[in-house]
Amino acid sequence: MRDKKITSALISVFYKEGLADIVKALNKLDVKIYSTGGTFTFINDLGIAAEKVEDLTSYPSILGGRVKTLHPSVFGGILARRENSQDLEHLSKYKIPEIDLVIVDLYPFEETLKSTDSESEIIEKIDIGGISLIRAAAKNYNDVIVVSGREQYPDLLNLLNEKKGITTHSERKIYAAKAFQTSSNYDTAIFNYFNRETAIPAFRESINSYYTLRYGENPHQTGIFYGEPDLIFDKLHGKEISYNNLLDLEAALNLIDEFTTTTYVIIKHNNACGVASRENPVEAWRDALACDPVSAFGGVIVTNVTVDEETAAEIDKLFFEIIIAPEYSAAALEILKQKKNRIILLRKENYKSDYGYRSMLNGVLWQQRDSRTESVNEMRPVTKRTPVSSELDDLVFANIIVKHSKSNAIVLAKNNQLCASGIGQTSRVDALKQAIEKARSFGMDLKGSVMASDAFFPFPDCVEIADKAGVTAVVEPGGSVRDQESIDYCDANGLAMVFTGVRHFKH
Repeated sequence: MRDKKITSALISVFYKEGLADIVKALNKLDVKIYSTGGTFTFINDLGIAAEKVEDLTSYPSILGGRVKTLHPSVFGGILARRENSQDLEHLSKYKIPEIDLVIVDLYPFEETLKSTDSESEIIEKIDIGGISLIRAAAKNYNDVIVVSGREQYPDLLNLLNEKKGITTHSERKIYAAKAFQTSSNYDTAIFNYFNRETAIPAFRESINSYYTLRYGENPHQTGIFYGEPDLIFDKLHGKEISYNNLLDLEAALNLIDEFTTTTYVIIKHNNACGVASRENPVEAWRDALACDPVSAFGGVIVTNVTVDEETAAEIDKLFFEIIIAPEYSAAALEILKQKKNRIILLRKENYKSDYGYRSMLNGVLWQQRDSRTESVNEMRPVTKRTPVSSELDDLVFANIIVKHSKSNAIVLAKNNQLCASGIGQTSRVDALKQAIEKARSFGMDLKGSVMASDAFFPFPDCVEIADKAGVTAVVEPGGSVRDQESIDYCDANGLAMVFTGVRHFKH
């Protein structure tokens, strides 16, 4: 495949930033330029000659700009195979000029989605001519080079200046691949917009931004994050965020968003090892850390309030990987920045998708996110004794934490503080025993505590074990054929139990 020199170009773009240098470089190489509407005016204002596409097609822009370039005189010049005698004969017969370079950026569909709910405005930002030009030019990469976005301008400018507009076959193929990436991303965004209501079963996701991570879950694994974390937080300090950091961050943010009162959460390996809600921030931090100061080492800290100087001084005593908060006082930042590798993140937005994905076997699992959080009114008493107000408050607190803990999960809590949890166990009894043992190892008094389970108890053994450990109230989904046995034990021993009817497995 031969090298090609650019002698003609079609330019039709929405954004003009960075275009002036490109146009000047093309003019310097005596490239014939064809253009449309606002782009033509922009080029003309630079004092550079261009031909209007409507003069080439003999048709004006019609339907309010919906149809400008959709014409054989444009697409023939792009799609014609230069080594095909019949194609060249057609170009000659119909007086269609060859087009060697196509520069197009698409109407800002995704940007419009973010700025308005107006359906008419959104629909008008579905590009038809632009996407067709991109696909046509990419299809004929043997003869045509296509630039499908502003981010490619620096490379194109280098090609024009350093290589005098001469392109190789491999270069054109790379630009074609980028063009089909652009069209795929664009069509995916449009499909997802329409599919909000139609709910056609289909896996379509397109993310342009990506970050190469230091490594994956382990150092011998490569890792890439596809997404836009800059929309969620700003990194104020510290080393590069890792694959495992991102997993813990999602777990931390999902949990902290459940709380409206002043709360500190410590996450380790996607599970909470410390949670406390208090009126005073430093007390919330101290009580969160007291849950499990051993596991907290090297963890991720998240809060829903400003980190002040007093709390920062206490936090600084612990080695941790990341802290994320909605705000920091200047004095707090000065304290926390003293460790150079410590990652400090400023939360910008409470972004949460309505669905989640997970790779599985040779495919992908899709599901709605678990957005249910049971309130006091949704906790149905099933025992003779109903929980008192303080117990109900703790039951809601514990139920939130268990929802965000790996199954099988049991959470013990008291006075809006996590006492301990048993997580990721194959037996609910094992999870409970793990939680009790951990609570006792850190001096937690379980007398008067509550217990939350992410799923029902198939036998009464858990409530019996919990009762003997000091638990006085229980929250669980219910639904076992042997629920009554657990209820009977509670009634016989003065425990209160409520059912929510909602299971919160998290595997």
